[in-house]
Amino acid sequence: ILEVSVTTNTPVPQMQLHTIFTELHIQVCAKAPAQEQYSSQNLAEIVHCFIALGEAPASGELMKFFLSQHGDGARAIAWGPLALIRAVVSADEPRMNIRTIYLAIRVVKNTLSDTRFKVRMAILRIIGQLALSGYQDRIKGWGLKYVSVQLTLSTYKLTNHREGFNQRELEEKMVHKVTMDTVKIITSSVSGITDEFWVRLLCYIMETEYTEALAPICISLTNLAERQLHAKDAEASVASKGRHGPHWRLGALQVLMSSPYKGEGRGIAMLNLLRTLSQSIAPSMADMWELEIPLLVKYLEEHTEFTWNQKTWEDKLIQFLRNSLKKTRGSNWSLRLSKELNNQIESFDSPSLEKGFLYRALGFTLATGLEADKVEMLLLELLYKTDYGNDFDREGVVLCFGLCARGQVKTVLNVLRDFEERIQESELSWQIGAWRKDHPWRRETVKSALMVMYSCVASYCHPQMLLTHVDSPITAKIIHHYSSSCQDVCLKMAFMKSVVQVANAIKNIKDLEDFQFAQKMTLTGIIMATIKAEPTDSLVSPVRTMAMEALSHLSNLKPFYSTEENNELMDISIRSVISLQPPAEDNESIQTLYANAKHALEQLMESLMQRQLDPKGLQEMVHLLEKWILSEKEGEREKAMSLHLHLMHIYVQSVGVRIPLKLGQFGTLVGLIAPCTCDSHRRTRLASMGVLSSLLDLHASQTCSSWGPSKELERAKCKEDLQGLDVEKIFSASSRIAKVACVQFNCDEVVSLMQKLCENIGAMDLQHDKASVTWIVTFLQMRAKELEDKVAEILGAILAQLPVVDHREARRPLIEGILLLAHYHQETVLTALLRQPLPMESHLTEVWLAVAENVPFARTMLRGLMGRLQSSFTPRAHATSKADIWRQAAVDPLMTLCTIHLLVQKTAVDDKLLELFPDLTYALLLQLRWGASGSLQLLFGRLSNEQLVQSLEEQNVWALLQGSSTFLQGVGLLARLCMRSMEGYRQRLLELVLRGMDSDILSCRVSSTAVCVEVRLGFMSDPALYQEELLKPTVSMLEKGADQEDEALRVLSLRALGNMALGAPKKVRRYRKLLLEKCLDSLREPMNTSVASEGMEALAKILAELREGDLGPSFGTICEQCRAFFDNESELLRFKAFVLFGKLAKVVRISKKHFFKEEVKKAWIPLMLHCQDPCSDAAEACMATMFQCVHFWGWKALESSWGRRDSSTADEMTVFQTTLCSILTQKKPAVLYSFLLETMTYVHSNLSRIRIAACNLAGTIMKQMSAHRLRKLDFPALRNSLQELQLDSDPGVRRAALETLKILDTCSQHPLLASPGGFC
Repeated sequence: ILEVSVTTNTPVPQMQLHTIFTELHIQVCAKAPAQEQYSSQNLAEIVHCFIALGEAPASGELMKFFLSQHGDGARAIAWGPLALIRAVVSADEPRMNIRTIYLAIRVVKNTLSDTRFKVRMAILRIIGQLALSGYQDRIKGWGLKYVSVQLTLSTYKLTNHREGFNQRELEEKMVHKVTMDTVKIITSSVSGITDEFWVRLLCYIMETEYTEALAPICISLTNLAERQLHAKDAEASVASKGRHGPHWRLGALQVLMSSPYKGEGRGIAMLNLLRTLSQSIAPSMADMWELEIPLLVKYLEEHTEFTWNQKTWEDKLIQFLRNSLKKTRGSNWSLRLSKELNNQIESFDSPSLEKGFLYRALGFTLATGLEADKVEMLLLELLYKTDYGNDFDREGVVLCFGLCARGQVKTVLNVLRDFEERIQESELSWQIGAWRKDHPWRRETVKSALMVMYSCVASYCHPQMLLTHVDSPITAKIIHHYSSSCQDVCLKMAFMKSVVQVANAIKNIKDLEDFQFAQKMTLTGIIMATIKAEPTDSLVSPVRTMAMEALSHLSNLKPFYSTEENNELMDISIRSVISLQPPAEDNESIQTLYANAKHALEQLMESLMQRQLDPKGLQEMVHLLEKWILSEKEGEREKAMSLHLHLMHIYVQSVGVRIPLKLGQFGTLVGLIAPCTCDSHRRTRLASMGVLSSLLDLHASQTCSSWGPSKELERAKCKEDLQGLDVEKIFSASSRIAKVACVQFNCDEVVSLMQKLCENIGAMDLQHDKASVTWIVTFLQMRAKELEDKVAEILGAILAQLPVVDHREARRPLIEGILLLAHYHQETVLTALLRQPLPMESHLTEVWLAVAENVPFARTMLRGLMGRLQSSFTPRAHATSKADIWRQAAVDPLMTLCTIHLLVQKTAVDDKLLELFPDLTYALLLQLRWGASGSLQLLFGRLSNEQLVQSLEEQNVWALLQGSSTFLQGVGLLARLCMRSMEGYRQRLLELVLRGMDSDILSCRVSSTAVCVEVRLGFMSDPALYQEELLKPTVSMLEKGADQEDEALRVLSLRALGNMALGAPKKVRRYRKLLLEKCLDSLREPMNTSVASEGMEALAKILAELREGDLGPSFGTICEQCRAFFDNESELLRFKAFVLFGKLAKVVRISKKHFFKEEVKKAWIPLMLHCQDPCSDAAEACMATMFQCVHFWGWKALESSWGRRDSSTADEMTVFQTTLCSILTQKKPAVLYSFLLETMTYVHSNLSRIRIAACNLAGTIMKQMSAHRLRKLDFPALRNSLQELQLDSDPGVRRAALETLKILDTCSQHPLLASPGGFC
């Protein structure tokens, strides 16, 4: 109907309009009754109705109706009419008169104060529709202002809403969206827009925190600016107007562009705006911007917020800024830009990308400033207004100062000095926060900031300027601020960061030449003290990590650390990290700290190693790690091994084959790592396998050897087995690794490996000890035969560690290894075992017990031990090998005896072992002086010969052997009993005795000769002695023995030679000359009683087997030597001499009878006197000899007188003497006279009984002498001699002398002597 009305130009009656308006209005009012609301179905039709009414002449009435509805206070339904008004305004109806638009705007203005979101959106849409419909002039005032207010209001509400999604936020977003659409419409359609709206939009870019709005606003401003620039009055365009100048615009847009993808991609929009405003900002930059900005736009278009790189983008912006400022060189443009940037700092929140870039841009622009004093003012202002408690702002200022130092280093240092001086007073009074009431400064915070500022200055300033200022003031100030603070965690971190930056700055200088960083050692000392102060069992801050990083960087600067300093740094750093406990899996922050600390330690060790990339440096590094690799704590071992693996890789990659390892170093390194292949921790096992692989590969490359495919495959399988948990498989894999590695070792490396493996036994747990032993045994099994020259060193290492091996599982394989060495190198092993300080310690006893368990091997070892005992009695041969040296090495016989004793005691007896009996007996016999009697007694006890054992006990042989004075007697007795009871061993014993007699060792010759002395069942009586032509060497050795200086040896040799007459009488005549000569030689030394005695006894035995003619000239010599001993002070010599003279009497036959008769006359007085010898044996022997010699007088009467035995010996001797004197008086008075004179010489004998006998014999002779012979006597002299005896201490001498004196007096008074003419 309404359309027809409009079409036919038939207006609706005036009276019906109000009713129609009211009914239609109800349909779109939100507060209408529910039954009357049909707007959901009929809204579009209702709108058409209102449009039709608005086009009609009644349009004015329609607006009046809307005005009346709102004027009636129907505010709740204001959005409905507004929606209808917008629809009416949007109708493209030329008949719409200005009056209608005016009334419509009036209606809208009446609702501007309504804050409901629907009303606000409706108003904004109407404003936009008015602009689109060509009524731009109608909205320039109130409309633009309303849009600006809504833009600000909605942005504020969106940026300050409460957390969580709610209805109001959604409504506000709808309002903001409509506002932005309206702005877009206005800026694209309105010409001659007001300056105020332009300024509001431009300020909005800087002031808003709602980033979604920036891109649309920028686009709108760009469009507006482009339209204005194309206008006729370009110079008067709004683009060049506003309260903010070009420096502000460039700075603001540049900072906001640092986050280009915020707010629907504002970066591109701002770049386009900047390009559009280039003429109004800086005409000198316009051409450059035309080229540069499209490139920046292209970069953003090619990326998204997920693919772009923040630093790359910021670098592009900075480069853009640099190029821009170059166009204004010579002006104060950069300084004014710096000021604007400085002013904008507080406009951004912290932290934010925009503010971070702002600090960077500010630093760069200040660096290009020409007026240093103004730059100083800006920097100083920045220092004072910075909140140092805010990490972001503090770091931003630090960066700003660093960048500024690139072109203004002196200015920056002056500002920092000035700032320090200004705050010094407050620092001392603890009022640093006096300038900042809103953000009080903490003392440590400011100091940490200053330290980092100085280091940042070092990082960015020109290299030549850095070398001038790095020691002082830069580093000196850093040290000062750190040392003068409380050194909390933050300050320590700042200090470490500063050191790293300074060190990096110096390092990055290309032409350092000989620059020496003077403050290096001071910094190092502070860092080391910091690391030491960190707890070793917990990790609560990254201080130690940063400290190690600082040391890593300092290590590359001159002066370089010495080797000792390097090692100290490594040691301190390792201690700081190695004991840290691994963090729990749910504590990610501590896990990060833990991982960083380990990585920093690796980097530090790597840096320090760079100065010592040689075998010595490698060894030093391993030495530092060794105590931790051998730690009892699983975690410490794992970290140490991982570090070792890392450094080993570095070493191999850096050195390779250029520098070969030192001799023995390879074995030492492998020996340290090998036991860890059986570690309880899987990562430790795998790391150790990695280290071993690196070492083996390194060694193979340096020795030009290669791994075959099979060995590589075996290594891979071993590594796989080490990852499991099966202990048996792990040990099997370790053993297989040892077999694979063994072929790579030369003998010297094997020794060093063994020494290291042994050294570390007991350092950890049983599992590691078993692994060490496994490697030792494996290598010995494969290489023992080749190690002849190295056995002593290997055995020394094993024996040194064996006492500390507590577990049998590890100790027993070691002992088996020793036995394996002994199997191939018995002499060397014997020497090493016997030369131990205490060879019978429990661990060595266990070794010998293991030997005893294997009877054949024990027999072999016993032979070796006996050889050691016997070798000491034989000449030492020239050593031709190292084994000979060890075989001939001196060992303590006592230790050898103890070992033999143990083996004899513990080894099972069998026939083969009994074959050693003669050798054992002889060997022990020669060692009796070392206390071997107990071992010898044990040996005889194990023979199962009870008769022999009993005989030895009954005859007290063992006691005799233990006495020094009865030793030789015991030896002879033992030999005699052995020969009686053990006939089967005579031949072997004889060979051993003969060998001993030829020894260079006196004691051996003495003992062997003592055995040889035995006569009855002894060696000399054995037919084998001469049947096998052993007599000649035996006699020869006895001959030598008789010529020796040693008394015992001479005595025994003479005795043995004498016993030859008993044991081999048929051979005496053959060797008579030698026998007689040696015996006579012994008689020529009367001062040596035992030798002379033995010589006479031997002569007595020999004479029994010789005939008169066999003696030759020796007969007279024997007689003479024999008579010389008749009056010897030694009873033994007198006895032996009398016996020997008797033997001579028996030998005499016809040819020597006359000679011996004269000898008898010479010996007669001593013989008669010594029949009264105080020694009964000598007296008896003397009487026996006299009896043998009586017949040489040739007087039967004398023989018959001696033969009477019916009276006492004294009476018999008196009768014999009387008879002899009587016969001599008659037949040989001269002989009797000489006898008297000889007898008188004995009155001065040392023996009292001889003096008595001499007195008695002199009396008897004087009684029988003729007067003629008495006259020749010197009676005064005789009397004086006899009178002197009256003073003798022995009463018997005095009595005998008195009786003889009486006889002398009687003879002197003989009548014939008194007559002068007596007979002659």
